Amino acid sequence: MLSPERLSLPGPEYLAQRHVLTYMEDAVSQLLENREDISQYGIARFFTEYFNSVRQGTHILFREFSFIQATPHNRASFLRTFWRCFRAVGRNGDLLTAKEYHCLLQLLCPDFPMELTQKAARIVLMDDAMDCLMSFSDFLFAFQIQFYYSEFLESVAAIYQDLLTGKNPNTVIVPTSSSGQHRSRLAPSECSPLDGVEASLFYHCLESLCDRSKYSCPPSALVKEVLSSVQRLTFYGFLMALAKHHGINRALGALPDKGDLLLDPPMDQELEKLVSQVSGVSISTPAGSSGDIANLPTRTSPRISSPWKPLHHRQKVNTESDGSTDETESSEN
Repeated sequence: MLSPERLSLPGPEYLAQRHVLTYMEDAVSQLLENREDISQYGIARFFTEYFNSVRQGTHILFREFSFIQATPHNRASFLRTFWRCFRAVGRNGDLLTAKEYHCLLQLLCPDFPMELTQKAARIVLMDDAMDCLMSFSDFLFAFQIQFYYSEFLESVAAIYQDLLTGKNPNTVIVPTSSSGQHRSRLAPSECSPLDGVEASLFYHCLESLCDRSKYSCPPSALVKEVLSSVQRLTFYGFLMALAKHHGINRALGALPDKGDLLLDPPMDQELEKLVSQVSGVSISTPAGSSGDIANLPTRTSPRISSPWKPLHHRQKVNTESDGSTDETESSEN
């Protein structure tokens, strides 16, 4: 069924908005790269399975970072995959460092930049040392904001700096799409007064940014809701408020609400099937009621360059365990 939006937009504009050409170029590239294997299945089947994987969000598994961050759909798919694969960290109540979370990210994207992981950790830890421990939920929601809205946040940082120094922030800075290679900038928390900037003026600048930026931005009404509750705030205080806002999380649509973060029954069933295929062990106990799966031997899988390869070739993740925590070793601002 065609969406009303598709019928209301000119063809080229709709294709650009949905990044259809990005996926067509990637599909053709993979077709040429794997043409000998694909010839056994047929080109039509390859394109069918490729776009099914795009629709399901599995097309980003083990892909390079430049592809992971190429479109909003790719970013949302990566966030959802990271959550589903590593829920066990939250279930177990484990607290990890930024480097440890980065290792988990690299299991899904080998060249994922450490810079983005550090920026997400800084939202949680504020002025604490970067080797402090963080809960899975705290890191995940901060990472969601930093990763999905990375270009927006870079422009926000520039506006915040201008407000601190008394400069005119009306000029919107639009960064490049290479979010993993941002230019160096002094962190706002390193030079800002403790009371931050005036919230109403800050929102006025951000409203203009949201209207003019071609990159993904949080809904301006929700940004206004965040800023209307305070008179002044710091840069990282603003980012933490975005990360904790239920409305922004729902608008983005990649992750469940915090109360449902450790629940994913369909994934539990799929993982039981996967573990049975890989290890030959029959799992008869209910999901989350046994810790035996954590002791199963792991295996190393190569990067999957083509989305039509069977599920059992993909990397196995240990997921079944109990317990949860929302505590993070960070300071209060």
